[in-house]
Amino acid sequence: MRIVIAGGHGQIALRLERLLAGRGDEVAGIIRRPEQAGDLLAAGAEPVVCDLESATVDDVAKHLKGADALVFAAGAGPGSGAARKQTVDLAAAVLCADAAERAGVRRYLIISSMGADAHAPDGADPVFTAYLRAKGAADEAIRARPGLDWTVLRPGRLTDDPGTGEVNLAPHTGRGEVTRDDVAATLLALLDEPGTAGRTLELIGGGTPVVEAVRGVAASAG
Repeated sequence: MRIVIAGGHGQIALRLERLLAGRGDEVAGIIRRPEQAGDLLAAGAEPVVCDLESATVDDVAKHLKGADALVFAAGAGPGSGAARKQTVDLAAAVLCADAAERAGVRRYLIISSMGADAHAPDGADPVFTAYLRAKGAADEAIRARPGLDWTVLRPGRLTDDPGTGEVNLAPHTGRGEVTRDDVAATLLALLDEPGTAGRTLELIGGGTPVVEAVRGVAASAG
């Protein structure tokens, strides 16, 4: 497969790039800064410099030609204000969906967040509230597109502990933690399982091997 990852320098994205390249798939990562290219090359990915906050649909679509899937892993990140939650977590996700449709790429995986909700109530941290609203609005925008075979993945609190290879993947899991390693492994399995299209799934650590968990979700869809 050829997979393009938006936000290709993110912690989960780099892990996924290594997994894809390691099994012989072709993977490209969209990055904002040229100095990030070396990390992608080390992971086995082709670096593609394209600022999703200023790019046009055509700018992004040209990088998606011939791709089998797009994974949206971009995010404004910690330390960014509410405005960038809108321009990256929401607007860039929609831009990539537009570009995928224009390039004829149907499979679209988006990394969302546990608790994402376009109408999240005000909380103690206004920036985090803005994040949850932006992610929720992005999810809604992607799910409204019949031209995409989308999957929305909502991990719990992310950790850098070594992956266990076992997870709890379901429409509703309850809150919990999950390693970035296991999120990347789950994304890989989702890419291999078209039966997970059209699903919004929560992900936390658990006791089911990743591939088995993904197959279980696909089977329940039928």
